[in-house]
Amino acid sequence: MGQHTAEAPPPLLTNLNPNSGSSIRVQSPLSPDVGLSGVTSRWSPPLAFGGQKTSPDESLIQHPGPKSSESGCWSLRSNQSMKTPLTFGNHRTFPDRSLVEDEGAAAGGDQTTKEQQTCLDSKQMDHHLLEKRRASVCEQRLRTRLKTNVQSVLEGVAHAGSSPLHETYTELHITEGGPGELGEEHEFRQIEVATRRADRPERTIREKDFFQATPEKPEPIRTVLTKGVAGIGKTSLTQKFTLDWAEGRTSQKIQFLLPFTFRELNVLRGRKFSLVGLVHHFFVETKEAGISAFDPFQVLFIFDGLDECRLPLDFRNNPVLSEVTEASVVEVLLTNLISGKLLPSARIWITSRPAAASQVPAEFVDLVTEVRGFADPQKEEYFRRRFRGEEQTERILSHIRTSRSLHVMCHIPVFCWVTATVLEDVLRSREAGELPRSLTEMYVHYLVVQTKQKKRKYDGGTKADPHWTEQNREMVESLAKLAFEQLQKGNLIFYECDLTECGINISAASWYSGVFTQIFKKETALHQDKMFSFVHLSVQEFLAALHVHQTFINSGVNLLKETQTSFLSRQFSKRFIKPNLHHLHKYAVDAALQSPNGHLDLFLRFLLGLSLQTNQKLLQGLLTEGGSSSQSNQETLMHIHKKITEEELSTEKSINLFHCLNELNDDSLLKKIQEVLTSGHLHAEKLSSAQFQALVFLLLSSEEDLDVFDVQKFSSLEDVLLRLMPVVKASSKAVLSFCSLTERSCEALASVLTSRFCSLRDLDLSNNGLQESGLELLWGGLQSPNCVLETLRLSGCLLSEKSLQCFHLQTRLRDLDLSNNPLQASVQLLSAGLRGPQCHLETLRLQCCGLSGESCELLSAVLSSSSSLTDLDLSNNDLLDAGVKHLSAALKTLDCRLESLRLSGCQVSEEGCVCLDAALSSNPSHLKELDLSYNYPGDLGTKLLSAKREDPNCKLEALRLEPAGVQWLGPGLKKYVCELSFDPNTVHKNLKLSEDQRGVTFVEEEQPYPDHPDRFLKSHQLLCGNTLTGRCYWEAELTGGVHVSVSYRGTMRGGEGNHEWFGGNTQSWTLYFSQGSYSVWHNKKGKTVPSSSSSSSSGPHRVALYLDHPAGTLSFYRVSSDMLTHLHTFSTTFTEPLRAGFGLWTWSGLPVASSVRLCSL
Repeated sequence: MGQHTAEAPPPLLTNLNPNSGSSIRVQSPLSPDVGLSGVTSRWSPPLAFGGQKTSPDESLIQHPGPKSSESGCWSLRSNQSMKTPLTFGNHRTFPDRSLVEDEGAAAGGDQTTKEQQTCLDSKQMDHHLLEKRRASVCEQRLRTRLKTNVQSVLEGVAHAGSSPLHETYTELHITEGGPGELGEEHEFRQIEVATRRADRPERTIREKDFFQATPEKPEPIRTVLTKGVAGIGKTSLTQKFTLDWAEGRTSQKIQFLLPFTFRELNVLRGRKFSLVGLVHHFFVETKEAGISAFDPFQVLFIFDGLDECRLPLDFRNNPVLSEVTEASVVEVLLTNLISGKLLPSARIWITSRPAAASQVPAEFVDLVTEVRGFADPQKEEYFRRRFRGEEQTERILSHIRTSRSLHVMCHIPVFCWVTATVLEDVLRSREAGELPRSLTEMYVHYLVVQTKQKKRKYDGGTKADPHWTEQNREMVESLAKLAFEQLQKGNLIFYECDLTECGINISAASWYSGVFTQIFKKETALHQDKMFSFVHLSVQEFLAALHVHQTFINSGVNLLKETQTSFLSRQFSKRFIKPNLHHLHKYAVDAALQSPNGHLDLFLRFLLGLSLQTNQKLLQGLLTEGGSSSQSNQETLMHIHKKITEEELSTEKSINLFHCLNELNDDSLLKKIQEVLTSGHLHAEKLSSAQFQALVFLLLSSEEDLDVFDVQKFSSLEDVLLRLMPVVKASSKAVLSFCSLTERSCEALASVLTSRFCSLRDLDLSNNGLQESGLELLWGGLQSPNCVLETLRLSGCLLSEKSLQCFHLQTRLRDLDLSNNPLQASVQLLSAGLRGPQCHLETLRLQCCGLSGESCELLSAVLSSSSSLTDLDLSNNDLLDAGVKHLSAALKTLDCRLESLRLSGCQVSEEGCVCLDAALSSNPSHLKELDLSYNYPGDLGTKLLSAKREDPNCKLEALRLEPAGVQWLGPGLKKYVCELSFDPNTVHKNLKLSEDQRGVTFVEEEQPYPDHPDRFLKSHQLLCGNTLTGRCYWEAELTGGVHVSVSYRGTMRGGEGNHEWFGGNTQSWTLYFSQGSYSVWHNKKGKTVPSSSSSSSSGPHRVALYLDHPAGTLSFYRVSSDMLTHLHTFSTTFTEPLRAGFGLWTWSGLPVASSVRLCSL
């Protein structure tokens, strides 16, 4: 805090007795006088206390004047009353005891008369009102001072004095984040991760709501920790909050807002204060008001910049303080205040960079928030505000979007300001020129721009004058040396002792900060203590890289090595050997790869970028020698390419190496992969290690691919999936259906789910024959506190009772799909999990799971037990009316929260519908959607339920009863059976129809079919004549090699290539059977069905197909002894009616001719 001297207010005239015509002038050290009758002020507005606004009349505290001025009850001349401090604690404060004793003696001994007691009560009330008035005036003066301090900031630098904060401030993206998310990775890595999940559904929060209890967190919030990388906007956030409070726009229940910075508190190390004394030291208003306790007030302490704290915050061993007047060193005050041992009624807001946030134990933090900086809308808002011209603004925004590095860094508000400063200068000086694309180029331009401004503003130079004067060179070199040496120590804030260690005296540092205000800044704390810093960590890292580069070129000394070899330096000097930058770069690359947290990542990019001729040309005059050559750069590129191919390289390190290639202007790897991706002929299993790393980098840079990542676009091989796990981790939704997941794959997935950087919200594992050991690993991953998965699809995964024994629902899961699994024997295990206290499941899908009426009894108990379930899908299970009765009983209970119930195709008759009607009558408050299609409600059931739809007391909004009829009361999927017949106009001439037109066989000789536009010419295929819509079921017996398909009627006939065959285009979906094995195909992409779903090849093989056209699903089953075994389900959107189709294949060695026969059911 800067020292503040308030202007003394004018004395006020207060008339204590309106009838006497006299007035008493009372002077107070704090502001307007605190008279108790007829208080007026011409310069101070009425004060709102405790957040309530008052009118001018209400602010005047009026009392009837005493009959005699001698009583002294209302006199403000009393020295005692003026000297009494404001001690608002848990005890009452009385006037001086001697005054009471004197008055009692005058009345005659120990007896206090009624009049005297009234007088005493009046004195106490007078004192209480005086205290309250003082506090209110103090609050107003504090607001005025804080408003003055923060209402204007110098854009880009947290420094007072330029642009109004309300005009320059852009809202920040703030999310809630638990203590487990505190990280130590380099902040650029954290920004990379944040950009990948910027548009994902996360709980956002506004700063004004930090201390507000919510239904999810009803407990009072005392301490909030806000983390965020350097320059992301934490300080600006606290300043904006302070300004809004000072101007009465937010949090008006807070009476005293006391903002501190750790930079200022560092200066007080070793000095002792009480908490009251510390507040008085920084906020003189509280001292002048005589406030010596804060218990009765709503007080908020803000501590900004925990990462800059140099005080030993030892929460475990520091002595305990509980009295606000007890003195101790500052770090002891802080640990006791933050932990709640001291002034527990106060609220605390701490800001910190992520790596330092763990200094405060999680047990003392009620809410963790994270400032993510600018999301894309805020970036656009910022640049549109900065640049008025639409064409220029669009060019800048487009340029930023095309550069991954710039796009990522622009999440940091300070970098947006740097970018705007550079691009504005570049566009002004060379309109048609190339804009900077790499980070190094951007920062080189920025340094040049600031040097030119310094030359013109302070040196009186012109645009034509050289800007790299001797003085400017010395200044930049000194700052670069300071940047490197302090970066090695981890210091971002420098005090006089730090400067002295680097050979910079305090006057030189003050001069640097005065002329390079937008590179190096100075702040002055109380009592003129000076602090220095660079405007952002990235600026410090850039200058540090510049120092290392220049030192190596000039002397051959590699500053990155812990111990220097003077012999090497002497050899360079004696033999005039020009140092080869490749040696420095190789060492730096290897050192960065060995860093576990990526602390050298950004520094490395700057160091490599400085070797480019384009950047050295801009710095010509500062760099005495270029030091780079195409040969040395080529050697560096070869070394990076080699490192990229190393198998053990982590994703984060690989990504940074690609950023390094970008700094060296090499995009050869990325271009090659991009070309293959664009062509649509990518075979991931054939890529080299370096190409695969390039693929991962491209996918991680693609917002589209990260929104929904489908691994089948690349390959279904396990090795490919494992190498693409970083993309899975960064995706919002991952589709891994039919990937033949093994225990190895499940272990990798579990690791992804437990990562605190995992963005995965929706995981589709459908149609995988999951092993029990793999499932156990997945369930373990779901239990991790870092797991944020909300939707899990396990449809058709052959789940058994044994595989569900490790099933737990104490997770964040909201949506679970277990359809197409035989779960009749597993319902009890499932129900136990659903009734668990930590289960938050809202949607459960159990279609085609072989459930019965007995299953519903268990599910009914779940629904009646305060379960969180709101959506239950039991379609296509033979529940019968008995099962519906159990469900209806649950619906009647007040604990049931179900809003949607789907019972389509469950053999429900009129009896079951009557039970549902009774349930809706007794508890009409919840169920909003009821699906009874493909059942037989009868006339009565239809009438009763339709009436509920119109009943204003019933919340039922959607009721589906059609199609309805007695034919839908059949068991299983066979109720949807349709009798198919072949369309002879589509039959290929090498296919022969049987006499009954129910079978077809491949033959060598062509059949004499007439020409027809619908006939297949190249592929041995045919279609059925039936149009398929709604729900349809059919079975067929297969021999040899056969495609069993559905297709649009207009699927291709003839033409080049294999676009005609079923599964080879976008208009058909097929199951291919051959010699006891299966695969499914669509648009030339095939997936092998796990062998556990196959059967022997001897004799005809029977399969079934179930189509739900409106739902967009096509399911294949193997039929054995009238039992259905699920093979695969396609999920899509069908845009027109379908037809069944078959393709017959033959090849040498096939033991039997391929044939198909339609089954009669």
